[in-house]
Amino acid sequence: MQQEIVLSSTEAEYTGLSYALREAIPIMNLLKEMKKNKFEVNDGVARIHCKVFDDNSGAIQMAKENKYRPRTKQLNCRLHHFRTYVDNVEISIHKIDNYFQPADILTKPLYEEDFTRHRMKMMGSCVF
Repeated sequence: MQQEIVLSSTEAEYTGLSYALREAIPIMNLLKEMKKNKFEVNDGVARIHCKVFDDNSGAIQMAKENKYRPRTKQLNCRLHHFRTYVDNVEISIHKIDNYFQPADILTKPLYEEDFTRHRMKMMGSCVF
């Protein structure tokens, strides 16, 4: 749950992405530390990687490119903390179409058909 006011949908998506990765990065680091100290981590692969999906092209571009943008200069270091993980390919950010975005059920009004499809997907009863 975001605690600040944002000025655009791109900023809102980027803030949400940053908040979500604040939860994921410590878990990734814990798994890496456990592997380094020879704990059994049954993940099936030797590499820890986090895949994140977002439906806002502007937020994805901001996360992938370390470029200064005058319209987003208010997004300071507190939101850019995950960029080193993106640069090191430990986190990858992928575009997802709204049709496949089940989080929309929690964030916007939907037609009944879309609501039902997302609800079934979240319950594990449906494959898109």
